Amino acid sequence: MPIITEKQENKKQVLTLNELSKRKVVEHNSLITSIAKMDKTPLKMFELAVSCINTEEPPKDNTVYLSKRDLFAFFKVSDNDKHRRFKEAVEKMQKQAFFQIKEEAGKGFKFKSIVPIPYVEWTDYHDEVKIEFHREIMPYLINLKKNFTQHALSDIAELNSKYSVILYRWLSMQYNQYEHYSVKGGRRAEQVEAYRNPTITVKELRVMTDTVNEYTRMFQFTEWILEKPLAEINAHTSFNVSYEKVKKGRSIDSIVFHIEKKRMADDNSYKLDDRAYQEDKARKAETEDMLTVQALKSPYTKLLMEHFLLSYLDLTDTKILSGLQAHVYPLYDELKDLRGLNGVKDHLSYVRAKREDYSKKNITKYLKKAIEQYLSTVKRQDLNHE
Repeated sequence: MPIITEKQENKKQVLTLNELSKRKVVEHNSLITSIAKMDKTPLKMFELAVSCINTEEPPKDNTVYLSKRDLFAFFKVSDNDKHRRFKEAVEKMQKQAFFQIKEEAGKGFKFKSIVPIPYVEWTDYHDEVKIEFHREIMPYLINLKKNFTQHALSDIAELNSKYSVILYRWLSMQYNQYEHYSVKGGRRAEQVEAYRNPTITVKELRVMTDTVNEYTRMFQFTEWILEKPLAEINAHTSFNVSYEKVKKGRSIDSIVFHIEKKRMADDNSYKLDDRAYQEDKARKAETEDMLTVQALKSPYTKLLMEHFLLSYLDLTDTKILSGLQAHVYPLYDELKDLRGLNGVKDHLSYVRAKREDYSKKNITKYLKKAIEQYLSTVKRQDLNHE
């Protein structure tokens, strides 16, 4: 099935949707963080059209060509009513869909409202669809030297919620920066890690998802803007993402995401015959096994079980146990030296009382963060009493 793009010499080049997994969407970060005033279908159609732009040879007339067959395949539409639905989607995109972009300008901000695709042309007897981008949107799609994000079109194809698409694009922007600075340098280690564990305020997330006046109860916001989108993202994209809610007073102030890149089946296939790689892999597995055995014997594991912070199922997870032994239990030793074993027990009682369901997926990170914060408080108290 063809996707048709227009080259500079105005000859149409045919690409196939078999290459969908290789196609990328490249956008300026200002577009990623803008308010997408559109539903799922127009937003995904926009992403598909952007993936057809040759950033090295952008179309002079801002026009790309899509195949209707490919459009229907991308959206997995196969019913007899698909042509009417396509027409309605195009009309909705042009009449209702636009981006609200906020950019720094001098001492304040500049605000732009852009209808990204003002012109679409097709016939009922031909497969070709002509899509023309607005001239004002093009600087956010081409000649991007910095502050841009690239993500896989195939990931977008599987997302069935507007909020899933918006959140995925934002998470991609953060992880792109993590990968960039991990390789190129130029940021402190904690700054680099912050890109892989990005924080956004609830207020900012509501603005970005256009839900300032929707899902006003926190449990509704959690379900529709966090839980369901992240379930889709984890199931269908290259990311595994969990999150934590951060309170300010009694209210939830912000969200911290934890992003992990899924390892593809062939990521390390070229290393299978690499002896050094295999030896390193074996050493890491041996270390994990050793830490797991130590954790099972540790009195802290028993205390976590008694405080219902670990389950019997967790005791079968070597990643959890080795992580606790390596990163959490040494901090419990520090607290024990400062406050005794009862101090550790009091801390775990507090953690248990304050713990919410979202921490279950990331128990090691959750416990590590909790003890780090408490230890810093204890040390400050001790300094003040000296």
